[in-house]
Amino acid sequence: MNDPLVLLPGMMCDARLYGPQIDAFSHERAIVTAPINDHDTVQALAKDILDTAPPTFALAGLSMGGIIAMEVIRQAPERITRLALLDTNPKAEAPAIAQYREPQIEKVRAGNLRSVMRDEMKPNYLTDGPRMGQILDLCMAMAATLGADVFINQSRALQSRPDQQETLRGVKVPTLILCGEDDTLCPIHRHELMHDLISGATLKIIKGAGHLPTLEQPDATNEALAKWLNQ
Repeated sequence: MNDPLVLLPGMMCDARLYGPQIDAFSHERAIVTAPINDHDTVQALAKDILDTAPPTFALAGLSMGGIIAMEVIRQAPERITRLALLDTNPKAEAPAIAQYREPQIEKVRAGNLRSVMRDEMKPNYLTDGPRMGQILDLCMAMAATLGADVFINQSRALQSRPDQQETLRGVKVPTLILCGEDDTLCPIHRHELMHDLISGATLKIIKGAGHLPTLEQPDATNEALAKWLNQ
């Protein structure tokens, strides 16, 4: 029996972030896409996931989802059978970035979620490609579905997130570190750091992808995930 797979989406994303992966792997195992919406700390979001997840499971997270995944395995390492960290960052938030979030939060609180996502966030996500417009439209749709309160909760959680480098040093399960070659939000060197921290981890760089390789290059991403799931 294959382990259930719990997927954690990125900031202002939902299960649609993993549509190609759900299509590829749901025939062989149970898949749960866990929301990360209802609390404003990484610790509380991770506890919620553990409260509802299967007793043991494979865990994958992209961007903020990867940040939460690191906290999940910190809280309950005995429940995680394998770990995939995609386009993410093990470090605490830099003070300058934390401060940069404050005007975004105020704009969103004032009803301007769409313009913040359109002008300040989504253009940083993707590399140029024929499906860029379609993927950006999907990102805007996911953000609109989640709404302003989720944006504020997630922003606060990211601002106060803990450094997880020591957590990663203790990871003993099969681990995939994956990122888009053109990811500017969580660049390759962050993933090289995570790869170095986790003994035996696999590092995979996806060509032709930015911050969202699950959507930008689903075939290459699925190939890497399939190897990890069967490792």
